Amino acid sequence: MKKIIILDFDGTIADTRPVILNTFHRTLDAMHLPQHSDKEIADTIGLPLMKAFPVLEPMDEEKAAVCTETYRRIFDDVNREIGVPMFPHVADTIRLLHDRGSIVTIATSRGYKSAADFIKGFKLDDIITFIIAAEDVRHAKPDAEPVTKTLKHFNLKAEDAVVIGDTHFDILMGRNAGCMTIGVTYGNGSRQSLQEAGADIIVDDFADIIQ
Repeated sequence: MKKIIILDFDGTIADTRPVILNTFHRTLDAMHLPQHSDKEIADTIGLPLMKAFPVLEPMDEEKAAVCTETYRRIFDDVNREIGVPMFPHVADTIRLLHDRGSIVTIATSRGYKSAADFIKGFKLDDIITFIIAAEDVRHAKPDAEPVTKTLKHFNLKAEDAVVIGDTHFDILMGRNAGCMTIGVTYGNGSRQSLQEAGADIIVDDFADIIQ
């Protein structure tokens, strides 16, 4: 078992896809921007919002910042309407990993408050006490910085860690940091994209990572 487990949040721990897609569509309308397909939007999941919006529509940093602010305001409303569940077996497996001595952390492109609120709502805040969020790094996924910053905090090395995520952004982040990586197929990425990114292991159920 690795000393530290570095988890993505969206699409790995929680099924945020319906809320994210709904929020993007409403944000594009609010900003009077052209609509995009669910697939086009889903392909940006894993990127910080400041980078995701320019992928969908050409815009400068100032416009991207307004889109991001609008998205975050609308997200809270949509979350109250739809809600976000955890994927099956996630909570139990995280507790088992913790009980076996692993540190469990999160590296996410989501804002810190949002991620921390979700973890508290899922009653995992007694286990997951360290989160690297969008505002905590200068270089987001797929750059290695979220992982290297986590390792530095705990005074650990790349070989002590495994990075787990559902998209190629997560796998590339882990590989760029020199860590073992595990891809999960039930989230926003495809098995093929995880394979192409170079995931060491690919699982269909979060519980399988115990193996």
